[in-house]
Formats: sequence, C-alpha cells, structure tokens
Amino acid sequence: MRIISICARGGSQGVPGKNIRLLCGKPLIAWTIEQALACGEADAVFVSTDSEAIAEVARSHGAQVPFLRPAELATAAAGKLPVIQHLAQWVQDHRGPVTRIIDLDPTSPLRALEDIHACAALLDADTDMVITGYESDKNPYFNMVEKKASGFFERVCKPASEVLGRQSAPKVYAMNASVYVWHGHTLASSLWTNPRVRLHEMPRERSIDIDHPIDFDLVELIMKRRDNKMKESP
Repeated sequence: MRIISICARGGSQGVPGKNIRLLCGKPLIAWTIEQALACGEADAVFVSTDSEAIAEVARSHGAQVPFLRPAELATAAAGKLPVIQHLAQWVQDHRGPVTRIIDLDPTSPLRALEDIHACAALLDADTDMVITGYESDKNPYFNMVEKKASGFFERVCKPASEVLGRQSAPKVYAMNASVYVWHGHTLASSLWTNPRVRLHEMPRERSIDIDHPIDFDLVELIMKRRDNKMKESP
C-alpha cells in the first residue's frame, strides 16, 4: 500500500492554530490535503494529529484520520519521524503492508504537484530516502563559521583548496522539509541511518515554510500573484 502522511500537531508555538488558520480563504492544511489527493501517488491519504479540530477539518477535505496521536508524540520536543513511523505501523496493522510513504508538510503549501511526482520518481531500488531542498545562500565552505575548542571561530567545513567566492565552493542545499519519501522497509529510526539519500531541488519561491505570522502574508502574496499570472496567460 502506498500512503501519504500529513503530520499536523495542534500545539504550534510560533503561530497558534496555524494548521487550520485560513490561507487565501482555505485552512492551511487543506492545501496540502488537496495536493495529496490530486497527485495520484498514493492509495490513501492520512493525517496524524493530536487535535480534534484539525482532525475535523482534515476529514472534511477528504483525508483519513483514523486516530488521535498519542500525547507522547504530540509535544514540541517530539520528532517527526517517530510520528510517521507510528502512522505507518497503524496502517500496516489495520490495512496491510506499506510499500511507500510520502510525507507532505502542511506548512509548505507552495509546493507543486510536479515536486511530489519528481520525489516519487527518485525513490528507486538503489535509494533509501528522498528529501527536498533549495540551493543555500550560505555555504559552510565559504561563509558559515562555528566556534572550535580553541575558542576561536573557523569555517564549518574546510575546503580542499581555498574558496574565494561562494560560486566556486561546493554546492550545498538547505532542506525545506516539504516532501520526504521512503520505501516501507527503509523508514528507519533516524533520518540519516540510511546513507542512500537523493534530493529533489525546489526553487526558493516554493520552499517557504510557514512558521511565523508574517509567513502567512508572504505566502498569500505569492499565491495571489501566481493566480493572477495564470489568469493573464493565454
């Protein structure tokens, strides 16, 4: 069984109630549920939440919410991977074997269907996990530093030869957590347990993660501009 998971905790600290806050007239989580249902990449779409309010909105937009998440998986300190594993195990126990899991973050509503399709296509027999990201504007070989045991600061990564500009540094990516994909048998205990990871590069304008009230304003602006361009195109 191929599933899509959408993890939405009720106790958001940065923006209280953000998962069901209206974005361009629609609850934030609804954008991701609609994408999950439209992409055709899964046999079922599940939402894992500890909130009955989120569960109600999720069901009304077509997602399945078969349980409320246990309290120990709903704290601010709880990792996302154990939540996905918990959901996958429930599906395994009640619906049958899980062959692939695509996780879509509800706070990343600007992803496109093409991003989901591209990530699904990257997960082949030689790949354990697919992640998404964008080319970072900060580079550990050039302009990112850390404090060393000496008390002085050095670059995070020492380049093989001196780097005089970011363009000549090894290319690095910032993960945007928009899409993750695993085989059922590679959903491991740590994000980096399996070394065979592929990355689908997304443009910066589709990589915004809503974590602050101002992010809602920014995403709404981008959505409205995108809609206007679509209306204007012949």
